[in-house]
Amino acid sequence: MLYNIQRFNSQQASTKQGKILIMVFLDFERPIADLYEQREKMELLGKKQRTDVSDQLLLIDEKIASERARIYSNLSPWQRVQISRHPQRPYTLFYINEICDKFIELHGDRNMGDDKAIVGGWGQIDGESIMFIGHQKGSDTKMRQYRNFGMPNPEGYRKALRLMKMAEKFKKPVVTFIDTPGAYPGIEAEERGQAQAIAQNLMEMSQLNVPILCIIIGEGASGGAIGIGLGDRILMLENTWYSVISPESCSSILWRSWDFKETAAEQLRLTAEDMKGAGIVDYIVKEPDYGAHNNPSEMAKTLKMHIQSHLKQLKELDTNTLISKRIDKYAQIGEYTMVDE
Repeated sequence: MLYNIQRFNSQQASTKQGKILIMVFLDFERPIADLYEQREKMELLGKKQRTDVSDQLLLIDEKIASERARIYSNLSPWQRVQISRHPQRPYTLFYINEICDKFIELHGDRNMGDDKAIVGGWGQIDGESIMFIGHQKGSDTKMRQYRNFGMPNPEGYRKALRLMKMAEKFKKPVVTFIDTPGAYPGIEAEERGQAQAIAQNLMEMSQLNVPILCIIIGEGASGGAIGIGLGDRILMLENTWYSVISPESCSSILWRSWDFKETAAEQLRLTAEDMKGAGIVDYIVKEPDYGAHNNPSEMAKTLKMHIQSHLKQLKELDTNTLISKRIDKYAQIGEYTMVDE
């Protein structure tokens, strides 16, 4: 559940109408939302009675800071899942536009069409050209429908592969942003070869002769994520998740109900810390205080620094070493036993 509070932005008071800020709170942030409501009432009371309530406001602000610090100091896996889905969390195009000096979006898979759930194109950072590819969700209801809620069809993965092969042709690195609840499960997607498109990407990415840097910026669900997620380095933002299945779907399969989604999130071990411990991701990127949505510009600056740092390291490897290390990385994930027949 989300709680919305409308606040007048005093910094915009010089304009004719000012601006209304919509503050969105997740269900576990309800104590913070209550404190903000108290603050709003105190402000209105002060204006109505023309009295100085600055001391009371300062006290409430201290309570808000204390409560927020308490909540975010011990987040559960399910709470991190909720943060990764925050409606004000920055998406792929925001990061690309913030990070890149220039960006040219490329469209279409040259076969079926242009899938709006996956975006990609050439970006330039400090004079260096990079192929950026990522899932894109919408910022409002209309755009979410336009982007199919970030769930790609087969043509989206084929567009991504086309752009990766273009980067390979021009010997430029690839950076992918992962944020999807999963590949689109519709009948038409299966008819057009959803599984085959993802499998083809995995095979081609494993052998691509340029550096591949994958960054999980939100949800990393199932084949929808791995379809553009096989790379030399895998980074996860602090409040993201990566799993073969979402907590809700896992709960519905095991318990025939979504009521056990919190238990499922715990047992799936899907947080950045869990993934790092299992050797599935290489680095956890710290988010600004209280989540990337709280300071998107700061988050973009941090990502830019990591992109430049990791690509610099990867470009020092020759092609054979790059591909060999990439394949070994995935061969070593998990545990298995060889049995003689």
